[in-house]
Amino acid sequence: MRHLDPLIEKAVGFSTEEAMSIDQANLYERLGEDVFWKLSTEFYERVFNDEEKWFRNIFKGRDQKEATQNQVEFFMQRLGGPPYFSQRKGHPALIQRHMGFNMNEKAAKRWLHHMQEAIDTVEEIDSDSKERMMKYFTHTAYFLSIAFDQMKEQR
Repeated sequence: MRHLDPLIEKAVGFSTEEAMSIDQANLYERLGEDVFWKLSTEFYERVFNDEEKWFRNIFKGRDQKEATQNQVEFFMQRLGGPPYFSQRKGHPALIQRHMGFNMNEKAAKRWLHHMQEAIDTVEEIDSDSKERMMKYFTHTAYFLSIAFDQMKEQR
């Protein structure tokens, strides 16, 4: 899906290389497992209690505890930790796993809003890690929304 990189870079305002700066540091070792649990718990508290009904409805029928665990395990695995996610769920396959969600640009922006607030709440996350994580999360959110837009156009 590298062909999407120019579209993503234009949408987010930074390079894919900058987004992948998370690979230049082991954020799992730097932050520790507890921080990922705090972050994902904070995030999903915001998501499941969002004042915007359209956004809450994206997650309707989903289990908050399971969503939190999935995100924690994915983040830990992706950011240098043990492969708990793959051991429990198989390959991350981001596009396939998000097919049941309405992943448009508006949803990506709202998701990022909650993630930024959650990251800012977790005091153990240093500024360098916050920047690396938000660039990666932003790139990934737009990757999903742009990929889904292209899939809709091809139908």
